[in-house]
Amino acid sequence: MIKTDKLISKAVSLPVDIRTLLVNKLLESLNPAKKEIDELWAKEAEKRVKDIKTGKVKTIPGEKVFKEIRDKFNR
Repeated sequence: MIKTDKLISKAVSLPVDIRTLLVNKLLESLNPAKKEIDELWAKEAEKRVKDIKTGKVKTIPGEKVFKEIRDKFNR
């Protein structure tokens, strides 16, 4: 635990910009980006925006959706 404490102490003493970089790298290591999946989601999002703008899909106001959920489960 002593090595861990020393490492944490050194990390905390780093300048903010370096700590930010370190945090981002650590988070990326826990959840690595999957480029192919990210690209597919981006295409899907663009398709959905296009469908809404062209009227192919109609949106439902959030208040209405949540009201329907509350009505359904608060019987």
